[in-house]
Amino acid sequence: MRTTSSREVYANPWMSVREDAIRRPDGSPGVYGVVDKPHYALVIPLDGDRLQLVEQYRYPLGLRRWEFPQGTAPDRAELPAAELAARELREETGLRAARLTELGTLDVAPGLSSQRGTAFLATGLTAGENDREPEEQDMRTGWFGREEFERMVRDGDITDAQSLAAYALLLLHERRAAG
Repeated sequence: MRTTSSREVYANPWMSVREDAIRRPDGSPGVYGVVDKPHYALVIPLDGDRLQLVEQYRYPLGLRRWEFPQGTAPDRAELPAAELAARELREETGLRAARLTELGTLDVAPGLSSQRGTAFLATGLTAGENDREPEEQDMRTGWFGREEFERMVRDGDITDAQSLAAYALLLLHERRAAG
C-alpha cells in the first residue's frame, strides 16, 4: 500500500486529523482517515501490593473512568518516554519514582490512529504535590490492592484499554522476573 496524497483536515494542541489517499497493492484507490497524536507514556505506580489509579471525566465517553496515569506532552511535543512517564506521574498523582522500569509498547487504536505509547512500572515512590493541567482539575487518585483492581476490571469499573494492556505487561514482567 502506498500513500498518493495527504492533507491535514483538523488540528488542535493535542492532535491532528489527516486524510490520506492511498493506492492498494492491486492498484485500486482508497482513503484513510488518521488521527495523529504524539507518543504517550502510561505509568503503573506500585507500592507493595497496591496500585495507584486516577479517576477523571472522559469527555468522549461522557463518563468518569479509573485508569493508570498516562498522557502526552503539551502542544504535541515529543519527549523521551521515560521523561514523559516521570512527568505524567508527578503531574497527575504528585508521586515521584526512584525507579521507572519500561514494560513495553502499546498501540492505541492502530486502525485509526498513529499514536503509540510506552508503559512503565514506577517503584520506590515518594509523595508530593500534583501539578495537573486545567483539563485534569476534577481528577482524583486512589490506591487499590490487586484483588480490588482485578474485581474492578471484572465489574467493568476499569475499561481503559491501555490500562488493561499495561497490567498484562506488568504480569508478564513479573512472571519473567520470577522464573
